[in-house]
Amino acid sequence: MQCNESVRAMNTEGIALVERLCAATNAHDLVALVDCFAKDYTNEVPAHPARGFTGREQVRQNWAQIFAHVPDLRARVLARCADGDSVWSQWQLSGRRLDGTNYEMAGVIVFEVRDARAVRARFFLEPVDEDATDVAHVVGRQVHAGTSP
Repeated sequence: MQCNESVRAMNTEGIALVERLCAATNAHDLVALVDCFAKDYTNEVPAHPARGFTGREQVRQNWAQIFAHVPDLRARVLARCADGDSVWSQWQLSGRRLDGTNYEMAGVIVFEVRDARAVRARFFLEPVDEDATDVAHVVGRQVHAGTSP
């Protein structure tokens, strides 16, 4: 995939969807946000398969809960790139929960777009882990799960 202006120009619909979704998120406009998704939208979460779902009603439920519990939520799209009917987008979400703790999410969402709506996404957004554990320790923990390194 190339991420240059000619590729971006080929899928302005997908880029516009990402921008519309970000604007709806920042406006906390649940109706506009849900309208960014097709009725039969499918959300895949490769790192957590059980979290996948189908249907924009689940989108509505998820975001109603997020807006209610993170009242100052802000979204930023750090990068986006179109390739055919797919749009790769890098997101950062931040705010404070009602209890005053930080809410931080970061990662990538790959949308498949048709008729100006997301019909499918591969969702790679994760909570930002502020644990100071270094990478060597984390990799060791991952590969030695259940055994001593």
